[in-house]
Amino acid sequence: MNPEKDFAPLTPNIVRALNDKLYEKRKVAALEIEKLVREFVAQNNTVQIKHVIQTLSQEFALSQHPHSRKGGLIGLAACSIALGKDSGLYLKELIEPVLTCFNDADSRLRYYACEALYNIVKVARGAVLPHFNVLFDGLSKLAADPDPNVKSGSELLDRLLKDIVTESNKFDLVGFIPLLRERIYSNNQYARQFIISWILVLESVPDINLLDYLPEILDGLFQILGDNGKEIRKMCEVVLGEFLKEIKKNPSSVKFAEMANILVIHCQTTDDLIQLTAMCWMREFIQLAGRVMLPYSSGILTAVLPCLAYDDRKKSIKEVANVCNQSLMKLVTPEDDEPDELKPALQRQTEPNSEDSVAKQEGTASGGPDGSCDSSFGSGISVFTLVSTDRAPVTLNLDGIVQVLNCHLSDVAIGMMSRIAVLKWLYHLYIKTPRKMFRHTDSLLPILLQTLSDESDEVVLKDLEVLAEIASSPAGQTDEPSPADGPDLRVGHSELQVPTPSRASLLNTPSTKGLECSPSTPTMNSYFYKFMINLLQRFSSERKLLEVRGPFIIRQLCLLLNAENIFHSMADILLREEDLKFASTMVHTLNTILLTSTELFQLRNQLKDLKTLESQNLFCCLYRSWCHNPVTTVSLCFLTQNYRHAYDLIQKFGDLEVTVDFLTEVDKLVQLIECPIFTYLRLQLLDVKNNPYLIKALYGLLMLLPQSSAFQLLSHRLQCVPNPELLQTEDSLKATPKSQKGDSTSIDYEELLQHFEKVQNQHLEVRHQRSGRGDHLDRRVVL
Repeated sequence: MNPEKDFAPLTPNIVRALNDKLYEKRKVAALEIEKLVREFVAQNNTVQIKHVIQTLSQEFALSQHPHSRKGGLIGLAACSIALGKDSGLYLKELIEPVLTCFNDADSRLRYYACEALYNIVKVARGAVLPHFNVLFDGLSKLAADPDPNVKSGSELLDRLLKDIVTESNKFDLVGFIPLLRERIYSNNQYARQFIISWILVLESVPDINLLDYLPEILDGLFQILGDNGKEIRKMCEVVLGEFLKEIKKNPSSVKFAEMANILVIHCQTTDDLIQLTAMCWMREFIQLAGRVMLPYSSGILTAVLPCLAYDDRKKSIKEVANVCNQSLMKLVTPEDDEPDELKPALQRQTEPNSEDSVAKQEGTASGGPDGSCDSSFGSGISVFTLVSTDRAPVTLNLDGIVQVLNCHLSDVAIGMMSRIAVLKWLYHLYIKTPRKMFRHTDSLLPILLQTLSDESDEVVLKDLEVLAEIASSPAGQTDEPSPADGPDLRVGHSELQVPTPSRASLLNTPSTKGLECSPSTPTMNSYFYKFMINLLQRFSSERKLLEVRGPFIIRQLCLLLNAENIFHSMADILLREEDLKFASTMVHTLNTILLTSTELFQLRNQLKDLKTLESQNLFCCLYRSWCHNPVTTVSLCFLTQNYRHAYDLIQKFGDLEVTVDFLTEVDKLVQLIECPIFTYLRLQLLDVKNNPYLIKALYGLLMLLPQSSAFQLLSHRLQCVPNPELLQTEDSLKATPKSQKGDSTSIDYEELLQHFEKVQNQHLEVRHQRSGRGDHLDRRVVL
């Protein structure tokens, strides 16, 4: 500093003292400056006041010499004290040089800057509020200062400023929010603590409505919630808790939609506290905002579904996620199934734009604007809606939801409970919005069929419920034939031997509407037959699925749909199955289910007597496919009390290739005859006169068996038959025995027998082609 330079009105003594390295001398100079400025204030000499402040600022506070800067700081504070209530007129000139010193490399100088600003603010009080942003910006930097003295000084200044803001009603919140939004992303622990403390203060001021600007800072708050410091995390929890209380008190003024995607993002974090807090917020948002949250459903599901599979270590998150899931599901109503073109024009105009609202706000959480999900991803809840008369209706983003559900169901790593939740959602959507959901059915069917291989029975059961709804919903009925996996499966069908007029009458009944896929098969809707075809193809390509889950799947479908439809359609499809070995295995499985499952009780009773045209029609359809397996064909005849035909079939067994597998099936049939299912058959053995062919058929089975336990079992049973001499029958009997149904029904048993022989020839040829044993072809049955 040039000692000869004129610093008037500052005297040379004041200038020398301000530049001194000793604090006491600088303090004396400050007292002289205070006295000088007071005189100027008394004289109302604003020119000289400005000149003093400018000199202290430019020549001292902003000087290159550290002692000069210290002198300038204490001098500016003295000016402010002297100005008193008039200091507000010069605050910009007083504050700016002091704030510049906040960045000084010397910690002592930074401390003096805090001290000087404290004195300036203490005098000015509310007058500093127009300069609040620059003060806050400077303080936020000092909050993270490494020097404890500087940090302590900044805390004193901070408390003073908070007191001023709390007692004032002129705080410029609008101007402050951009700075707060910027500073809230600081990674420094002390800076974060500083930010949180200010948000708490502002939230506590009645005249300041920080809730309106919560979307601006909510993401930053969740970032701070993940801080390593326990104290900061606790403070942030308190802040978020206060905001949530305010939201519950004033839901009508909350900008739910603007914060939905922020919550979706933080619901997917790996930090347990952040995830639980965000999930709790999401729960409240869904229950308070209601359908306002529907456009963000795909993002919410992306966040919530994986949490449903958490174990007890994250039990709290799992429970809250479950409530979110249930509450969101309840928001979907049948009104969401209305076509968009039928909605009022005003509603369409006020709904969120599909690109701006859904793509932007769900894109981050869902992995993209199309709603595709990223691999990282309690019933009884009351759902409230906002009390707002001007809130526009919103629509369900069904495409995004289905894409997320499809993605999660395809993810092999997702937990069982999450998969169940996905299937419950699909079922719910098919119930509430069937018309729109059927647009996605072709893309959903493959993954739904794949899910049948899931290791969880509960998942498979829910999957079957969805498939059953697809197959039976009236919305799935189309005017055109639904595409099948092969043209032959769509046009071919078995010709049943029933009178033409009766057959036409049967096929025109309401229960058989929509027979485009197969005229001989009663279907539920256009997707039913396609589902049956795909299910059998799945069994064919994955034999383990058939072996382990096949009976369970078919039994459940018989409960969910119509057992007659299931068996009729499968028999019709198997009739054209090219893989004869699979056809035989599948027929054997179906037959076992038919004869042993409690779910098929009604169907067994329907087939037992063949009194109606429908039951005869069903028997003929089953019979033709059952011919793929000779023993199952006989068991079907036993079930339907076609004993003479059963005897005729057994007579043909001598022309078949008897294998170990064949004898094993005969053995199983003998065991089955001893089960409760065939109680009526065993009782009919008492009426020898009217059931000669039943006894003959059983003796035929006995002759087929080697000397085994089954042989002994059947032999002992036949020994109990009374009056064995009455087994001799005469062709001249005037009355047809009761068991001879060929003449009392419309079934052509001779044609069925020929069909049986034809199918067995096909099986024999295939077996010989596989084994290369062409020398036994002379054993084929000749039609």
